[in-house]
Amino acid sequence: MHIERRINHVDVNEERRVRHVDFKKDRRTHHADFKEERRGYSADFKAKVALAAMKDDKTIAELAMQFAVHPTQISLWKQQLLNNLNRVFDNDYDNSENKAKTAESHHAKIGQLTAENDFLTKVLGR
Repeated sequence: MHIERRINHVDVNEERRVRHVDFKKDRRTHHADFKEERRGYSADFKAKVALAAMKDDKTIAELAMQFAVHPTQISLWKQQLLNNLNRVFDNDYDNSENKAKTAESHHAKIGQLTAENDFLTKVLGR
């Protein structure tokens, strides 16, 4: 009888080990599937959600259900909005139009200086 118990005990442990291995395998495949479902959000959508969170007329949980976003994500976007709000009123703040014009003028200046350099190289014979 003592031998039977020992055999049953070993069988139970073997079964547990097999279950554990199967669980790990299932978890890995589930985790891999989750990565495929991941999605990015546009800046406009993030701003819309963050502004809705700033209004405080709905709770974060209600906004999460409304926009189908995790509540923690909404809190992070709200915090990012608060941290970067001062940039809107900053005098040195360049919008994308000003940056494009500046880059264009720099490229023109580089082209002009390159042409002058080539001309002087030919004239001086270097």
